[in-house]
Amino acid sequence: MTKHYSLRFLTPLLGIALLTSCAKEAYMFTSFREPATDGLHFLYSYDGYKWQDAGKSFLTPQVGPSKLMRDPSIAQGPDGTYHLVWTCGWKGDKGFGYASSKDLVHWSEQRFIDVMSHEPGTVNVWAPEIFFDPPTQQFLIVWASTIPLRFPKGQEEEDNNHRLYYTTTKDFKTFSATKLYLDPGFSAIDSEVIRRGVDDYVLVVKDNTRPERDIKVAFGPTATGPFPKVSAPFTANFTEGPSVAKLPHNQWLVYYDAYREKKYGAAKTSDFLTFTDVSAKVSVPAGHKHGTIFMVPRKTLKNLLQTAPGGAAGATSATGKQ
Repeated sequence: MTKHYSLRFLTPLLGIALLTSCAKEAYMFTSFREPATDGLHFLYSYDGYKWQDAGKSFLTPQVGPSKLMRDPSIAQGPDGTYHLVWTCGWKGDKGFGYASSKDLVHWSEQRFIDVMSHEPGTVNVWAPEIFFDPPTQQFLIVWASTIPLRFPKGQEEEDNNHRLYYTTTKDFKTFSATKLYLDPGFSAIDSEVIRRGVDDYVLVVKDNTRPERDIKVAFGPTATGPFPKVSAPFTANFTEGPSVAKLPHNQWLVYYDAYREKKYGAAKTSDFLTFTDVSAKVSVPAGHKHGTIFMVPRKTLKNLLQTAPGGAAGATSATGKQ
């Protein structure tokens, strides 16, 4: 006997199924607060648009000459471990900070990863960005450094003429030799690489030259490029720190720090060729600074929030469901 169900009966069931599916994960946004001495903060969201502060610092920086934590970036490995890298200081550093965690609450001993000592003139190591690349089963870490007189410069001073460099690792014990990642012909900082599919990667990067100071994209066949052509900017001047969130239905949100306006903006795209300004639709807590966005199980977020002021009461969605 064939059973027939009305659309009116099925629609609520479909809605419940979709809600249950969506409820399995939440968005996390790594963050820091000026003056960058108290360490790792998190924002969280259930839709990628509206963000809440997790309420405290989860790791105090202890490595590097300045013992700062700026630009924290997290990627999860196949074994579930979260790997964190961060900027240790403004100038004088030849490496970045590193720690790992299974739950984002309890962290390993911090280490300083030296990546630029082979270039004694290096001014800085800024905004290390970590990415796990499934095809190569390795982690890629990209950062910006200035080596005075190494590259032609625009209006920048020699100690502010950045290029992007990278290293790779599979175990965070051994690292590949540092290599140049991107020389687009201008000073570049604040990068993030995204894998869209087979042989299809997007690089989001800040053009840090005086006339620009905006965000652009480039495309390449692997996580390490090459990225031969950088686009025109899709943000206004005085924007930096791009952070990308993947939404359902092949949509992406690129968050950025509009630092002159002291607020966060966002652009929506499906192809990284055309962008729609959706800044009016997003909500980012005041004081949030440059981080990266990743997904976690709801259970992980709930456990993390239970350690913060307010406890599990904070682990609710806009509909009040934990």
